[in-house]
Amino acid sequence: MTLKQGENNNTYQVCGIRTEKKLERRLEALGLTEGALITILNNDKKGSLTAKFRGTRFALGRQIADNIDVKEVAENGRLN
Repeated sequence: MTLKQGENNNTYQVCGIRTEKKLERRLEALGLTEGALITILNNDKKGSLTAKFRGTRFALGRQIADNIDVKEVAENGRLN
């Protein structure tokens, strides 16, 4: 599934990022790497998505969120 398909207040693990190399490197510099945990704070499905990873809140555009593959993580921190 993609990050944009995720639900509010759920935590996901990043499986892969499918963007141009320049943007991928920028996201990596911010801490959004494969295996990182990301929690969706606000996903209204229309515009940008607000998420928290590495202790910081970020707004990600719809096109970026559509190109981040994730897996849902259970409340106990294990993958579903």
